[in-house]
Amino acid sequence: MEENVFTKFSKKMSRLIMDEMPKAEYSSLFNDFVESEFFLIDGDSLLITCICEISFTPGQSLHFFYLVERYLVDLISKGGQFTVVFFKDAEHAYFNFPELLSLRTALILHLQNNTTIDVQTTFSGCLSEEWESFLEEGYPYFLIVADEGLNDIQTHLFNFLIIHSWARKVNVVLSSGQESDVLRLYAYLLPSMYRHQIFLQTNKQTIEVAYITLLNQLERYKVSALAPLFGSLEWNNMMEEAHETISLLTQIWPEGSDIRRVFCVTSCSLSLRMYHRFLENRNSRGFHQDGQIRTAPECSSKQERHRRRVISTSPTEVKSNCLTLQEMEDLCKLHCLTVALLLHLPLSQRACARFITSHWAEDTKSLLKMKKWCEYFILRNIHIFEFWNLNLIHLSDLSDELLLKNVAFYYENENVKGLHLNLGDTIMKDYEYLWNTISKLVRDFEVGQPFPLRTTKFCFLQKKPSPIKDSSSETVPNLGFIPMSSSLVDQFAGDILKDLPFLKSDDPIVTSLVKQKEFDELVHWHSHKPLSDDYDRTKCQFDEKSRDPRALKSLQKYHVFQRFYGNSLETVSSKVIVTQTIKSKKDFSGPKSKKAHETKAEIIARENKKRLFAKEEQKEEQKWNSLSFSIEEEMKANLHSGIKKLEDFLKFCKSSSVKFRVEMVGLTACLKAWKEHCRSEEGKITKDLSVAVQMMKRIHSLMEKYSELLQEDDRQLIARCLKYLGFDELASSLHPTQDAENDVKAKKRNKYSVGMGPARFQLQYMGHYLIRDERKDPDPRVQDFIPDTWQRELLDVVDKNESAVIVAPTSSGKTYASYYCMEKVLRESNDGVVVYVAPTKALVNQVAATVQNRFTKSLPSGEALCGVFTREYRHEAFNCQVLITVPACFEILLLAPHRQNWVKKIRYVIFDEVHCLGGEIGAEIWEHLLVMIRCPFLALSATISNPEHLTEWLQSVKWYWKAEDKRIENTVTSKRHVGRHPGFPKDHLQVKQSYKVRLVLYGERYNDLEKHVCSVKDNDIHFDHFHPCAALTTDHIERYGFPPDLSLSPRESIQLYDTMFQIWESWPRAQELCPENFIHFNNKLVIKKMDVRKYEESLKAELTSWIKNGNIEEARMVLKTLSPNADFSPENMIRMFPLLVEKLRKMEKLPALFFLFKLGAVENTAKSVSAFLEEKQEKKRPPKADKEAHVMANKLRKVKKSIEKQKIIDEKSQKKPRNVDQSLIHEAEHDNLLKSLEKNLEIPQDCTYADRKAVDTETLQKVFDRVKFTRKGEELKALAERGIGYHHGAMNFKEKQLVEILFRKGFLRVVTATGTLALGINMPCRSVVFAQNSVYLDALNYRQMSGRAGRRGQDLMGDVYFFDIPFPKIGKLIKSNVPELRGQFPLSITLVLRLMLLASKGDDPEDAKAKVLSVLKHSLLSFKQPRAMDMLKLYFLFSLQFLVKEGYLDQGGNPMGFAGLVSHLHYHEPSNLVFVSFLVSGLFHDLCQPTRKGSKHFSQDVMEKLMLVLAHLFGRRYFPPKFQDAQYDFYQSKVFLDDLPEDFSDALDEYNRKIMEDFSTFLQIVSKLADMNQEYQLPLSKIKFTGKECEDSQLVSHLMSCKEGRVAISPFVCLSGNFDGDLLQLGTPNHVTLGTIGVNRSQAPVLLSQRFDNRGRKMPLNAYALDFYKHGSLLGLVQDNRMNAGDAYDLLKDFALILKSISVSLRELCENEDDNVVLAFEQLSTTFWEKFSNV
Repeated sequence: MEENVFTKFSKKMSRLIMDEMPKAEYSSLFNDFVESEFFLIDGDSLLITCICEISFTPGQSLHFFYLVERYLVDLISKGGQFTVVFFKDAEHAYFNFPELLSLRTALILHLQNNTTIDVQTTFSGCLSEEWESFLEEGYPYFLIVADEGLNDIQTHLFNFLIIHSWARKVNVVLSSGQESDVLRLYAYLLPSMYRHQIFLQTNKQTIEVAYITLLNQLERYKVSALAPLFGSLEWNNMMEEAHETISLLTQIWPEGSDIRRVFCVTSCSLSLRMYHRFLENRNSRGFHQDGQIRTAPECSSKQERHRRRVISTSPTEVKSNCLTLQEMEDLCKLHCLTVALLLHLPLSQRACARFITSHWAEDTKSLLKMKKWCEYFILRNIHIFEFWNLNLIHLSDLSDELLLKNVAFYYENENVKGLHLNLGDTIMKDYEYLWNTISKLVRDFEVGQPFPLRTTKFCFLQKKPSPIKDSSSETVPNLGFIPMSSSLVDQFAGDILKDLPFLKSDDPIVTSLVKQKEFDELVHWHSHKPLSDDYDRTKCQFDEKSRDPRALKSLQKYHVFQRFYGNSLETVSSKVIVTQTIKSKKDFSGPKSKKAHETKAEIIARENKKRLFAKEEQKEEQKWNSLSFSIEEEMKANLHSGIKKLEDFLKFCKSSSVKFRVEMVGLTACLKAWKEHCRSEEGKITKDLSVAVQMMKRIHSLMEKYSELLQEDDRQLIARCLKYLGFDELASSLHPTQDAENDVKAKKRNKYSVGMGPARFQLQYMGHYLIRDERKDPDPRVQDFIPDTWQRELLDVVDKNESAVIVAPTSSGKTYASYYCMEKVLRESNDGVVVYVAPTKALVNQVAATVQNRFTKSLPSGEALCGVFTREYRHEAFNCQVLITVPACFEILLLAPHRQNWVKKIRYVIFDEVHCLGGEIGAEIWEHLLVMIRCPFLALSATISNPEHLTEWLQSVKWYWKAEDKRIENTVTSKRHVGRHPGFPKDHLQVKQSYKVRLVLYGERYNDLEKHVCSVKDNDIHFDHFHPCAALTTDHIERYGFPPDLSLSPRESIQLYDTMFQIWESWPRAQELCPENFIHFNNKLVIKKMDVRKYEESLKAELTSWIKNGNIEEARMVLKTLSPNADFSPENMIRMFPLLVEKLRKMEKLPALFFLFKLGAVENTAKSVSAFLEEKQEKKRPPKADKEAHVMANKLRKVKKSIEKQKIIDEKSQKKPRNVDQSLIHEAEHDNLLKSLEKNLEIPQDCTYADRKAVDTETLQKVFDRVKFTRKGEELKALAERGIGYHHGAMNFKEKQLVEILFRKGFLRVVTATGTLALGINMPCRSVVFAQNSVYLDALNYRQMSGRAGRRGQDLMGDVYFFDIPFPKIGKLIKSNVPELRGQFPLSITLVLRLMLLASKGDDPEDAKAKVLSVLKHSLLSFKQPRAMDMLKLYFLFSLQFLVKEGYLDQGGNPMGFAGLVSHLHYHEPSNLVFVSFLVSGLFHDLCQPTRKGSKHFSQDVMEKLMLVLAHLFGRRYFPPKFQDAQYDFYQSKVFLDDLPEDFSDALDEYNRKIMEDFSTFLQIVSKLADMNQEYQLPLSKIKFTGKECEDSQLVSHLMSCKEGRVAISPFVCLSGNFDGDLLQLGTPNHVTLGTIGVNRSQAPVLLSQRFDNRGRKMPLNAYALDFYKHGSLLGLVQDNRMNAGDAYDLLKDFALILKSISVSLRELCENEDDNVVLAFEQLSTTFWEKFSNV
């Protein structure tokens, strides 16, 4: 019955997992940050992934440990924080593989004893309670686990683990198919969904029954595995035997030893004893020749036992398939010798061991199996050595089966033939010592002498024709370098060229380059013809030169909308009219000294200004006089609304004297209101302190801003107010009174007191109102506001033409500098250009609109102020003064040889969000831009943790340009003297630039952020304040201190003090740090924000000193007390989402941004809120309302018809219409009905979040009209009516703008969004809510997103809410550092080709060459890393060799052949190289044959085959390998992509073969740069395997004789018999190469026709592009190809762009109108675009 349950459920479980497989996201596990999410690795998945590794040979334990450590080090170097978990139950899966049992045990011991990795081995299984509580405590984000085990049993165990993890909201990452690069690790992520949690809940009992059944089955396996070998001895007996052996050893070797020796002697002695017993049992059960059953008599003496051994192993009595005890002894002796070799041979020598390919003989295998079991039992008992001196360092190298084979082979095949080699003294001594110890440990019988080593003739190895692997069979061809004559190559890599092997000019490889014959079809192709670049190809939004009225009208409409959009972005509505002023050169020297005498004109101007000011003041006074009465009355009726009106007046008033009067009126009203409030509340315990807060606000304002206007009476009034609040000391310090108060007066006053000291009151209740330290002196350069000191520093930077890296929090005002910079360049001339580089298209549109709104300038005809260039469209890009673009497009312009003239006009470049330099996509492009520009720049970011390193790197680049500019200037000058006119008379040198790079840091946010945790209790949402200190642990503070950007609001500082005071009663500094006594608050009437910061720092320092000075327990209690007790229920949070929004509305916390990370979730949550409001409205609607609306709509239709009829009649009859009255009645009826219908359908105010007053109807219509024809337009309009919107990357830019504009205007108050909003989009709000956990919610995104909360000028505080985010994750986000910017691998073959194109074809050769060298010399990866620099030089040379051989460059480094086409498809390396190789070899011409001769049309068959080839080259998406085993019915799609057609497949193999030959040669040369000290140590535990090579042993020299062909691969990998020749195989893993050369096989531009995971399983390609071409259905891709609709749409769009790009390029290259390939690609591109446009 139970077996049945298990079988059924295991199928159900497998099906569920299989269903999720194809939906897995293949993405980066670490999102560019220093500390990753906390995650788990299943130890058994790690084990089987490494033993199934293709380069690994079973039995080689050191190589296995190297694989494990290399993987873990890779995770750690990328910021991974994880725990490795080995479940006890999982051990059962290995009972058929005893060799893995001992390996698993050794791995656990090694990780625990020799590394700092956290290893958990205490959990029995994934259903145990301990495991549950471990998950709840640590809340890991994901678990890395295998999807398939070594056998079905293990697969079931993995499946249980996957199902359980999902149910506990832990995502699953597959261990197969992972790929790693310099910064990231890509893997399949299977997210935990609500349906998984439900699956566990509904099947809870079944799961438990099935799991217990599985364990019972495993228990039976255990018994059946031991019985044949150990007979009646059971598991516990074996454990006792091992225990006994170890105890005996501790007596024989009391001084201790190392694990290898111990393991050798104990496992061998136990094996011998067990085998002896096995033979005895066998014989006692066996038959005599006379047929009688023989029983073994008791042994009496040692001699008797020895005799019996000889008898019992005589051949006549043992069956032929069972080896004798002597043979077992021989095997153990060989093993001892192997261990002696391990003890003395360094890895450098072992890596040269010859590789024996023979397998063990069948009989040997059973001996080895028994031995492996014994090894396992010994390791399980290793804890007995706890009090004995046991060195565990070499746990990773306990046995080397390959070396054992090597030794066995020598004795069986070479020694017997007369080859006698000595062992060497040290090895011989160690071997004898080991064997003698074994003979002492084996007490049951006597073992033989150590020599001779072999006493029997049995062959342990099978005979084989060629038993030794020949390393020369497939060696890397020794390729020399083709000589090149290029000054650029010499300048960059000249220093390493001298050491490289070069080919002679008459070498066949070189001579064959001279004329590469192209096949006949290509004679019409001008492959060398320069192609139009991406700029020309990009769709121009408007034809800039067109005079067509329609084009002009749409251009005008565009400009009007841009200004409208820009106006929504900023409060600065005034246009800055930029006039052209010609500056003399000496103007740059700095400010002039003030003249001694004012001119007459200046005096007149000053007097006029004075008069104007007086007039303005008079006006404001009149205005106040007319308003004061109504405001005062309002304050009497309702203080708070009155004060709001008063503050509104103050906002727009400029006169200080009027403001002062207004403030005094406010103060008097507050005092009156406070007195009344206290009288009415007398006797009650609590008072409403908001009135007191208003009073204190007025006092702050008067004291801080108008203190010079205060008269004696005013001071007296303020002092009176302070007394009424109970702040007597402050009152007397402000206005000392002579008479002492009597008790009655004091008592009377007491009832008005706020009941606490002034400092505490200000911190606790006035925190966000506290005055910020803002400068009061205006800066003439800034009109709209008074800039802070750091902002002035930025303006100085721009004035001096310097560069700067600017790091300041989101919305702190750092972008102002960029607009100032634009203005400066616009004022200078009509030629200079500013380029603004933004990371996303959305940001480009936003900045462009802002620029158009801010500036207008009359420019000569054909010139424009602002231009845009993105991949989708361009507008005025080359004739504008401010170009807004994305990095990839700017790079195209900088690398384009014929755009140099324009590039020289650039005066400044602004890089916004420069931290994208560390991002996942396109990071290297940011690097190229920063090193190629010659002008100054501003690099802005809110979040970089190592800005000093970045600035230092950029400064080194600027020094390079200083030297280059000087050199180029000298060259130009000398040419002028000679009389030759240079190409460009006035270039960038005319404006004197500074080469200094400044770092400007500013860390203070204008308004505080407070965090809250949302939880669900009784179907309602509850909020708990999350104190930032709750994110910390004492351990974290001790190791790293407080995170630099972890700031507390004033109220949180008080909370921290109170908690410290409460926890440690005898705290010595309690009085000193009490707010009333704190040195910076003491007797201070106006406490400022900076004073509170000092208080916060003092408290943090004090808490840190508690931890460091022995009060760690108290500190721990403080942090624990501050932590909220929010409990998380397993509710479906999407269902609760509308309640959360509703609650925030009630608390007046809208507008809010809700961040989620999946497109589907973003849209669905927005819709669910809308549905909630609709439902609410429906409930409120009268029952007959719908019917009435229907009747009215019908009437309205009829009235409309009759009005139209009447119109027609009137037009026909020319006379004056008689029935004017009739038409008027109709119109009146129409209006009346319309109003009634609108009223009926009107959304009640509490059923919408829209603020109708924020936007007028006309504006709303204007915004709505733009999305009339877009995909999501209607849906967005319907949501907007409810005040809701959503925003993500897959939306049309018009749709995004709708949401942005309406949210900024305040019409929309609820917007759900993905991270696209985090990158600089200006959408400030009151609150930010994180509503979905994701790997993309990291420290960086958290800061970017939470920075949107709290609008400067509108909110004094921002709120951040965490909804459905696990508690540990919240802490992690708050305390984690933001990413350090680390360099990417900067080169690719196509980039090298593009650089060579620029160098040889650039309009200004000197300038082009300087740019190219700057890119090559200044990668961030090689900054201060000379070894990395050498590696990059070699990679550059490898790239050149490849390009020369493929015919893209000649030996002079000049482009030829199809270089243009390759570089044009640069986004798609290596597919671009393969594509062109197919084209050149004529494969496309063979394929593209029209339906009949002379026709220009191609059959569907040809088109599909062409699509198949292209789907293999571009936009590849792989499925996890396991998915192809599933038995599914697909309805529209084929899903799995068929293999490439045979001819293309062969061509691809040939292409890959050539690449791998070249790349392997390159790796061999680069290997000279390796740090061999590091290569000979394990990567994580740093255990060294170095030492002096053994020279006195002939045997060692003989066994370790394979020195050739092992240069480029890791010595650990060599142990498994791998050679350099294996690098030529495409399936060889990337990490077989040396670890310290900084480059591996992943940098080779190969394109695999079939990809296999690390266990050798094929990973099928998703046929989405071909499927879509066939059926044209996006829904088909969602259903069958298991894709997300948004992702599929983006991928198809990319594919369509690729097709278009190829077809345009081919058309440009071929002059034959009727070339089949060109026509076929055009047909394919057109068809694909048509289908895509219909989606």
